[in-house]
Amino acid sequence: MDKQTPASVWLTDAQRIDWLRLIRSDNVGPRTFRSLVNHYGSARHALERLPELAQRGGTAINRVCSEDEAQREIERSRKIGVALLAPGEFGYPPRLATIDDAPPLLGVRGGPEIEARPMIAIVGSRNASAAGMKFAQTLAHDLGKDGFVIASGLARGIDQAAHHVAVPTGTVAVLAGGHDKIYPPEHGSLLSAIIDAGGGAISEMPLGHTPRARDFPRRNRLISGVALGVVIVEAAHRSGSLITARFANEQGREVFAVPGSPLDPRTAGTNDLIKQGATLVTDARDVIDAVQPILGRQVELPFHEDDEPLSDLEPPRAERERIIQLLGPAPVAMDDLIRMAGVAPAIVRTILLELELAGRLERHGDSMVSLI
Repeated sequence: MDKQTPASVWLTDAQRIDWLRLIRSDNVGPRTFRSLVNHYGSARHALERLPELAQRGGTAINRVCSEDEAQREIERSRKIGVALLAPGEFGYPPRLATIDDAPPLLGVRGGPEIEARPMIAIVGSRNASAAGMKFAQTLAHDLGKDGFVIASGLARGIDQAAHHVAVPTGTVAVLAGGHDKIYPPEHGSLLSAIIDAGGGAISEMPLGHTPRARDFPRRNRLISGVALGVVIVEAAHRSGSLITARFANEQGREVFAVPGSPLDPRTAGTNDLIKQGATLVTDARDVIDAVQPILGRQVELPFHEDDEPLSDLEPPRAERERIIQLLGPAPVAMDDLIRMAGVAPAIVRTILLELELAGRLERHGDSMVSLI
C-alpha cells in the first residue's frame, strides 16, 4: 500500500461547497484554481474576484457556479455513492494528488481503500487484436495476483479486457464524463461489476457531463497520474494511448510498452515507444521489477504555496498589450514569455490568469500557453 503523509487538506462542508463553486465556474481549471486559492487565501475570496479578473482579461465571465448549484451536485453525488474529495483526503488516490494539475475535487465512487493501493495502468487500442486483448488480460491477472490494482479508462478493446479480468483482484475505472454518463454506454454493467467487487471509479467531471473528444486527453492524465507506471499494450500512431504515455513521462511515471509485429499498424506506436526508451514488457515480472524500488515510499503531497505568485495590482495596459502581442496560437513556454516581455513574473502570471478567466488563453503541458 502507498504510504501518504498526513492530509494537508481536510475540508469543512462550507469549504467543500466553495471549492466546488470555484472549480465549476467558467474557465477555471486545476492550475488556475490553485493559483487563485494560493493568492487570495481561500476559494470564497477567489470567487469574489472572478468577475473583476475576467473583465480585466477582456471578457465578462459567463458563469460563476452558485452555492445552490454546488449544494445540489454534492447531494446528487451522495445519492449514487460518489464522494467529492480533495487531495490529501482519504479516498483521493495519493499519487494523483502529486501531479501539477491534480483535480481540486475528485468524484470517487467505491471503497476508498482501493484508491490507496499501488496501481498499474493498462491502456491500448480500442480496435484491439485478439492477441493484444489476451495479453492485456494475462498481464492484468498476474499483476492483480501480486497485489496491484489495475487502472484503465473503461474504453473498448484493451481497457475493457484489463478491467474485466481484474475485477476479482481490484480495478479502478477513470471516467471521461460524469459518473452518471458512462462511455461507452454498454460498459455500464462492467462498471457495476467493478464497484460491486470492491473496485472504484473516479472522475473530475460534474454529474450529467457527457464526454466530448477533448475530455479524453484530460482523462488520460488521470489514468497515468494514479499509477506507478503505465503499460501500453497496443497503440497506433496518433493513438490516445500515446497521450497517456506522454503524460506519464511528464509526471515521472514508468512507461512500459508491449512489442508487436511491424506489419500491424496497431502496434506502430508501442514499437516507437520502445525505441524512445520505454521499458519493453513481455510479462508481469518486467513491470514488477521496474516499480519494486519505489513501492512503499512515502507519497509526499506537494507544497504549492506561492509557487504561482500574482500581482496585487492591476497590470498596466502597456504590459498587458505587450504580453498579448507575444502570444499566439502556437504554445510558448511561460519562462520564455517572461524573458521576451521584460516584465516582472508576477505581472505576467496575473495577465495570463486574467486572459484564461476571460476564455482567451489555453494552458498546455510543461508550462506552455497559447491564445485561443
